[in-house]
Amino acid sequence: MSILDASLARLDGTPATLGEITGHRPALLVNVASKCGLTPQYTGLENLQEKYADAGFTVVGLPCNQFGGQEPGSADEIAEFCSATYGVSFPMTEKIDVNGDDRHPVYAALVGTQDEKGSSGDITWNFEKFLVDGEGQVVARFSPRVEPDDARVVSAIEALLA
Repeated sequence: MSILDASLARLDGTPATLGEITGHRPALLVNVASKCGLTPQYTGLENLQEKYADAGFTVVGLPCNQFGGQEPGSADEIAEFCSATYGVSFPMTEKIDVNGDDRHPVYAALVGTQDEKGSSGDITWNFEKFLVDGEGQVVARFSPRVEPDDARVVSAIEALLA
């Protein structure tokens, strides 16, 4: 089974699969939080969405409250914050767990992927990024401190879209 087949509701609660959310296009999956020191990365994520959406790419935000309780809001509060503060237009999902016993199946599949330093395993913090192709195969993993506009992220996206 591909991670694209995993059930994952949209932020508004509508049932979906990850494939329906991504449109079966290449995507950057990011566990996001509204009250984190890395939250300004929403700007870079939105810039990626705007730059590459017409080429068949999307960013997907997956809110998570597992790191310092930094995503405490309801779905409506998350949607309002992201829209009003950062103009987020990319799809967002329901709040999920990325680590632990209740880890969402999407993340159960993702955490085995190594980042550029060879680290795999549990998600370390908010804004960890996974680039997947249109079939749901993981192409790259980037640590939370790697900015969305980092040359490594941009070149990986562009190579995938080429």
